[in-house]
Amino acid sequence: MTRLTALTDLLLHLLKWLLLAFAVAVLAGTASAGFLFALDWATTTRLAHAWLIWLLPVAGFAVGWLYLRYGNSVEGGANLLIDEIHDPKKTIPLRMAPLVLGATVVSHLFGASVGREGTAVQMGGALADQLTKLFRLDNEDRRIILMAGISAGFASVFGTPLAGAIFGLEVLAIGRLRYEAMLPCLAAAVIADQVGLLWGVQHVHYAVPGIPAISAISAWTLGAMVIAGVLFGVTGKLFAQATHGLSGLMKRWIAYPPLRPLAGGLVVALAVWLLGTNRYIGLGIPTIVDALKEPLPAWDFLGKMAFTIVSLGTGFKGGEVTPLFFIGATLGNALGPLLHQPAVLLAAIGFVAVFAGAANTPIASTLMAMELFGAEIGVYAAIACVVAYLFSGHAGIYRAQRSGHTKRTPHKELEP
Repeated sequence: MTRLTALTDLLLHLLKWLLLAFAVAVLAGTASAGFLFALDWATTTRLAHAWLIWLLPVAGFAVGWLYLRYGNSVEGGANLLIDEIHDPKKTIPLRMAPLVLGATVVSHLFGASVGREGTAVQMGGALADQLTKLFRLDNEDRRIILMAGISAGFASVFGTPLAGAIFGLEVLAIGRLRYEAMLPCLAAAVIADQVGLLWGVQHVHYAVPGIPAISAISAWTLGAMVIAGVLFGVTGKLFAQATHGLSGLMKRWIAYPPLRPLAGGLVVALAVWLLGTNRYIGLGIPTIVDALKEPLPAWDFLGKMAFTIVSLGTGFKGGEVTPLFFIGATLGNALGPLLHQPAVLLAAIGFVAVFAGAANTPIASTLMAMELFGAEIGVYAAIACVVAYLFSGHAGIYRAQRSGHTKRTPHKELEP
């Protein structure tokens, strides 16, 4: 009877979380699909009307005013979700989803250099948390359903269900995973990705030709991955520190919040005019694709870093991840000849490794590389992502992320 009861409890647990994960996935996958369609429209419209960049300061003021007037309770964004998972207090307001959706589309329409994962994660988390009241979930179950919402949002916006599942587990605390949430996060990520596809979402296909076979790997190739990993990790660290630093300075310099993105928008618009290119605004996916095919200017990663730091540091909404993909891919492309490795291979590795360092998520980043570029890149990506993670320090793009464990064993003096 005891064994039968235990089996029954396990089956009920499985059924409960599969049903909850399904509900989260439908909500998050549908929201991500609508967001991606809106983002495509915004990008196409901006490219067709280059003059829209001059309205970026006005758009920045509008975004800032909107959050000041209606979004004070959700201003924390993804960090608010992480905080609520660590210390549950109150349900995430549903207004987080439409606010971040509208603000991100406006940011892209007028030319800010921002990403999209932050929007998808916030929508997924906010929508998932509405089930807390509906099903009267306790704090522990609420933590898990928020994690499932994060996983579902990440997976559906990038088309990477395995990476999305682990991202929801890995992003909360450095060096610690919550395995009790693995089933809900995996189910929500996989189903949300399928929901997006059913709505007609088409993800970018990244092709990386000529990845060296593992059987032919050389000592120098391994060494090159380590060296590149160090540089990717330091780059991710500098990006996070610069973005947070600028944000702090803007809050001290400009008391009225809507004026911060107005100032940032003016800087970005003037920079686009002075440089005579829109290469470093928006998502920059065409440049990412080019980095995986051919040599690019060595300074591209610096351009994208500067535009993204100004955009996010002054208050535009969207996220950091896709700009980090751009930064990593173009930096890897530039490092290829220096390290005597195929530029396209290091571009693909940089694509995920800078993100791994900046977000402290080496496992999710490695899985993302395998989902996007093929399983054969796994060993190369794992080496670079783990090294990038080690060299990026304990700070990252998510300030609410906690330190579950140190990244390395503290040095001990040898006894005589």
